[in-house]
Amino acid sequence: MKVTVLTDQGPLQLDAPATLQQALQALLHGRDPELVASAVNGRFVPRGQRAGFALKDGDCVQVFSPITGG
Repeated sequence: MKVTVLTDQGPLQLDAPATLQQALQALLHGRDPELVASAVNGRFVPRGQRAGFALKDGDCVQVFSPITGG
């Protein structure tokens, strides 16, 4: 399965079936996935839903640091 990641890392190859949590673990190389926010195909995915969020071939994953302020 090929998942596109919107970073400088380019496409990520994952074995199917794969979840968003598994993709983040592969992308973050040991960094804590709880420290980033994520979206799939432009839709935000809450941290609590990542483990059950099944990725499909061709999905586009975006990882970003949440920003707070006012």
